[in-house]
Amino acid sequence: MFSYRHAFHAGNHADVLKHTILLAVLKHMAQKDTPFTVLDTHAGAGLYRLDGDYAQTSAEAAQGFVKLMAAQTAGQVLTPVVQDYADMVASFNTGPQARVYPGSPFIIQQQLRGRDKLKAFELHPTDAKTLAANIAQLEAGRQVAVLREDGFEGVRKFLPPPTRRALLLCDPSYEIKTDYPRLNAMVADALLRFATGTYMVWYPIIPRPEAHDVPRKLKSLAMKAGKAWLHATLTVKSSKLLLGDDGQTVRPGLPASGVFVINPPFTLKASLKDALPQLATLLAQDGNASSTLDTGS
Repeated sequence: MFSYRHAFHAGNHADVLKHTILLAVLKHMAQKDTPFTVLDTHAGAGLYRLDGDYAQTSAEAAQGFVKLMAAQTAGQVLTPVVQDYADMVASFNTGPQARVYPGSPFIIQQQLRGRDKLKAFELHPTDAKTLAANIAQLEAGRQVAVLREDGFEGVRKFLPPPTRRALLLCDPSYEIKTDYPRLNAMVADALLRFATGTYMVWYPIIPRPEAHDVPRKLKSLAMKAGKAWLHATLTVKSSKLLLGDDGQTVRPGLPASGVFVINPPFTLKASLKDALPQLATLLAQDGNASSTLDTGS
């Protein structure tokens, strides 16, 4: 149950997609004076060393954030939301070479104002302990709460939030197949408890029926509730199995991922219109890179 560690994947193309959209949503929410609450159901450790053992084992950041930064250094002009993302990650590093990658709790906390709140859930014992220690360094007081609880269930007690504005971010590993039905049940319940909240879900696009059903089921929930929705995907390579030098089948790793947002900011579609194709171009690993953007109400 506790084998997944996001440190192996920090800064990869899925993080670039997810965190670019997360930051755009947060910046829009911060434009209003009224406070908001953010619920992060699978917060992870909070901060990751790109030069650490975990990250270097998979080296996924080299095909994600690091590749994006190399393009920028070479003179590539980034679209506004991608530039915001690049600047945000750079703010966690002191030199030209990125050694630290911020997870969602730190990205969120950076955007919080005085009365805004973050509830960060993490069930993995080691990551929960690390997250608590990392957050403690911020001296954020009651603004940020780290809860070693099951995020799927824990969010219920915070909906509706006292602030009357909320963003729920859900990005489980999906390593356990039950994550898929639990995701749907959580979003359905959340919409009943707090219909005006913004709900952001990240999911992997892999050859598994449950994964392909994620956007379809979320779209159904949004339409049933009469809510607007946005669905963005980023593909960086083919999902076909490969043959290694020894003749054995080799899985290509994560080829694509998607983000589905219920009650998205009205500015999000326009922000991502040019950003997604740019990410597909800059992060492409073969000729199959692409992106999609769909919305509805």
